[in-house]
Amino acid sequence: METRRLGRLGHQSSVLIYGAASLGSVDQDRADASIQEALDAGLNHFDVAADYGDAELRLGPRMPEIRDRIFLATKTGRRTFEEAWSEINRSLERLQTDHVDLIQMHAVCDLENLDLVTGKGGSLEAAIRAKDEGMVRAIGITGHTAQAPSVHTEGLRRFDFDSVLTPLNYKLSTDPQYADDYAALVEAVQASDAALMTIKMIARRNWAEGEQKSYDTWYRPFDEQRYITAATAWLLNGHPEITGLATAGETRLLQQMIVAERERADLTPEAAASILDEVQDYASPFVDMPI
Repeated sequence: METRRLGRLGHQSSVLIYGAASLGSVDQDRADASIQEALDAGLNHFDVAADYGDAELRLGPRMPEIRDRIFLATKTGRRTFEEAWSEINRSLERLQTDHVDLIQMHAVCDLENLDLVTGKGGSLEAAIRAKDEGMVRAIGITGHTAQAPSVHTEGLRRFDFDSVLTPLNYKLSTDPQYADDYAALVEAVQASDAALMTIKMIARRNWAEGEQKSYDTWYRPFDEQRYITAATAWLLNGHPEITGLATAGETRLLQQMIVAERERADLTPEAAASILDEVQDYASPFVDMPI
């Protein structure tokens, strides 16, 4: 699998980042099988969060074996120093490690939350303390709304975050405002040599009212190999500024994403876009979010 430099952190990170939200509600056997599937395919960057149900608990038992083989990132969604400090310590216990490579300020999707995180007594102060004490090696910011890129650009003005995790897929890129906000974020990230990672690459649309949810994702994902491969090719072949993309929060989709990463070399971004244009119900997932 291709690897890319994770910004100034220097880690050669697999372009597929294991999205451990997929482990939030599975048993240990299914978790172990999915983790091994990822390792066998060459994924060396695992991304989890305290808010992902039992995901940290599912990863923890594997840490004694794999900790030195992976870049390990987690997130805190708390907004005060005390709450975030407690959660970071809890995450280390659950993950069965004495440090993570990256702690991320989770779900910073609007300026109100950015103010809470970066203000006096906010969770960023807890992350800085954790870094000073060797519990974390780097600090990042994440978000998952249509406003996330612009909020993250402002976040980089306020603090020199080591990484940004923000949404991007072909459909989002066709919205002029979103495209402008994303371009501004890229400029800010490159100026600071931060790592830029993305989410929601295979999001197809929101679940329709009354539709049976056949996957654990809050949005309806692509599950046809043709479209997953096209979405992957469009993103990775056309956006060299991206250091990696997070796999979907569903273990059953991991293999298709691994196949897509291998097959994408044959598709130009333009050809991939043409394939995705075939999809009649392709839409932004940020229409009716469950948060």
